[in-house]
Amino acid sequence: MERELISKKDLLETTGISYGQLYRWKRKQLIPEEWFIRKSTFTGQETFFPKELILQRIEKIISLKDDTSLDELVGKLTPQFEEMNITKAEVIERNIVTTILLDRFEDGTGGGEGIFSFERLLFLSAADKLLQAGEMSLAEAEQLVKTLTEHYKKLEGRSCDLIFMRKMGVSIFALLSVPGDFYCDDGVKIISRLSLTACIEELTMKLS
Repeated sequence: MERELISKKDLLETTGISYGQLYRWKRKQLIPEEWFIRKSTFTGQETFFPKELILQRIEKIISLKDDTSLDELVGKLTPQFEEMNITKAEVIERNIVTTILLDRFEDGTGGGEGIFSFERLLFLSAADKLLQAGEMSLAEAEQLVKTLTEHYKKLEGRSCDLIFMRKMGVSIFALLSVPGDFYCDDGVKIISRLSLTACIEELTMKLS
């Protein structure tokens, strides 16, 4: 399952931003270093980006930059997980995760009864997306959250995708560093590929 890329030239033309803006945002860490992908082409080396991620990120930067400094934007787009704790009441009020999922995972969150860390809420919101789309069961949601809890920290903050698959009725979850292509045998059905980077940004905006 290959992730669609966009060349730097096409990116600048599509978004209307300048070369200088792009690399200024890179220096400010608004655009992750790993999204700048060098590939060989018939004209030599060119820079490409994960299309969906970079277009979403630039759209957010453009929509917010007039009212927010670039330094403040970094905090909005890359929150400090360990510093954020959200009450169950606030999660419900902001309609971040459905109540049925919150009730199922309320115990053992590590933050006390009715308190969710940002990271834990990220895992639940990812599961909630797939639940509401009708793509998984509650039992599979528990498996997803368990997978993220056990392995997400191993990525050390790098951009990643969650791959949800089934083979012969068995659910399989995998975390994939971005950029990266994913291939599997014909017996595996890919149900969903979810950008956790996009989930982080969406959750951050809801909590801002």
